[in-house]
Amino acid sequence: MKLWTWKSVVGKLWMTIIGLVAVVLVINGIFMGQFLDTNFANSKDQERSLQKLALKVSGDLTLHRDEFSYVNAVAELLDAQDAAMIVLNDKLEELIPASKATQVPKLNASDLFGRDELGEVLNGQTEPSIYFDPMSGRRFLAVAVPQREAGGGKATGVVILYQAQLSLDYTQAYFQNLFVIAGIIGFLLTTLFAFFLSGRITQPLLQMKKAADLITLGEYKTRVPVTSSDEIGELAVAINQMTERLDETINALNEEKEHLSSVLRSMTDAVITLDADGCVVLANPPGEKLVAEWQDIGWEQSEEGHGHGGKMRAPGPLQPLFEDVVRSDKDIASIIRVRSSVYSVVMAPLYSIDGLRGTVAVLRDVTEEHRLDKLRKDFVANVSHELRTPLSMLQGYSEALLDDIAATPEERRELAQVIHDESLRMGRLVKDLLDLARMEAGHMEMNFREFSLAPLISRVHRKFSALCKERGIALRLSFPEAGVTMRHADEDRLEQVLTNLLDNAIRHTPEGAWIDIRVKTEGERDEEVVVEIADGGRGIPHEDVPFIFERFYKADKARTRGSSGGTGLGLAIVKNIVDAHQATIEAESELGKGTTFTIRIPNRK
Repeated sequence: MKLWTWKSVVGKLWMTIIGLVAVVLVINGIFMGQFLDTNFANSKDQERSLQKLALKVSGDLTLHRDEFSYVNAVAELLDAQDAAMIVLNDKLEELIPASKATQVPKLNASDLFGRDELGEVLNGQTEPSIYFDPMSGRRFLAVAVPQREAGGGKATGVVILYQAQLSLDYTQAYFQNLFVIAGIIGFLLTTLFAFFLSGRITQPLLQMKKAADLITLGEYKTRVPVTSSDEIGELAVAINQMTERLDETINALNEEKEHLSSVLRSMTDAVITLDADGCVVLANPPGEKLVAEWQDIGWEQSEEGHGHGGKMRAPGPLQPLFEDVVRSDKDIASIIRVRSSVYSVVMAPLYSIDGLRGTVAVLRDVTEEHRLDKLRKDFVANVSHELRTPLSMLQGYSEALLDDIAATPEERRELAQVIHDESLRMGRLVKDLLDLARMEAGHMEMNFREFSLAPLISRVHRKFSALCKERGIALRLSFPEAGVTMRHADEDRLEQVLTNLLDNAIRHTPEGAWIDIRVKTEGERDEEVVVEIADGGRGIPHEDVPFIFERFYKADKARTRGSSGGTGLGLAIVKNIVDAHQATIEAESELGKGTTFTIRIPNRK
């Protein structure tokens, strides 16, 4: 991993420090250059001074050429100034060679100037020159001037003065080297300082960035090490506190989410959440099952079954309700019917900062409630109908007796017999209603025991034989020769079941037909006893068969009950008694061919 880049904090600090060092060095160089220019003579100044001195010495030598002491004094003075003198004649031969003083190396005229340059000096020009002496490693500035006769005549020779070049150039070079060295040192120190910052500043920042990346990925337990008490340390503490609060908040939200999810999963009602486009976003298990079932129905609608992004749209029954909620912006309760099911729906809008973001619908299956309500209404209507007929007859015949309409004792006895029969009919109705109410409330008294089934079947057969013979109906019995032992059943309740079934069969079987009572066992150890009550009567319409065990249900809608008619509760009572034995009862019927009731009773303790 790179410690820093140009865009990193260290890179920016490094560039800043380099810039500051460069600016300081440049400003220092400018001031130093001005100081050197002000306080030190440069090469041009030295050249002019040396030229003036050479002209002065040249003029004096013309007057004192033969005075050795003068020449020697001039040489000593020049040597004191780190300079020397060479005098040439017009043949460019040396008359007075350079001083042998130890301060200045001895140089020849040919070392300093060429013959062409010296020839130009003889013609009256002044020639400067710079010479580097490899022996001493020093640089010399030389000036050649013409030597003229007294009075300013023609040039009779050449005077050459050379002097060690002043230290300004060396000083400038030194400072240039100093600036270069200082720049290199500054660069190195700045780089080292940048690496130091990388360890002291950027490393905590990198740790914070790494922690932030982990937090972004959901690692809310991440903490940043606090290695200092400065601003970076305070920032690390703040990040740790923020992460801790965030972790607590996320945990609280997750707990709340899990709580809501558990509530939704445990709800028996279906909960379906829709977005603003009417697409299913979320649903609990009952809601998912309901949506899947409704989607398979294939509602006729103009819109496609899927919304944006492949999301599933709300089923057809919810679409109008969804549109009403979006349009009215308030809760709406409604009842919808899907095939044979009835649902109570409450749909409410969901809001966000930007406005309406969807709706949530709670659906409860109230099919059973509606069915029970319908049964209640039918029950009240049927009971009213069943009671109204005998009450009307009781009232009418009793008024006839009171008004002495019946003149003879035989007529009065006949009216009294009708009143008695209707009162018995009302008693049977009330008794059956009480029995059925106790059974459906779970208060039915059962006396399970072991007994032989043969006496029960014989008793029921004898009880109905006379009635069947009177009506011209053949009552036949089929029973196993080995007999059947009921290991765990209620004898009285089973007799009530057979009585109700046979009574129902006799009332719907015409003269000349037949009724069979068939008993058999199934299984190697008689684990199941099967009892069939079959008749050759009128039969039941196919569409009415599933409802014949409901209270007061009439397969023959046009049929009215006579004085010997049933209460309409017999099959409902049979169904409850059979269910109490954990048995099953089935009915098979065909119009004009008769009906068969099959009871399968488990025969075990």
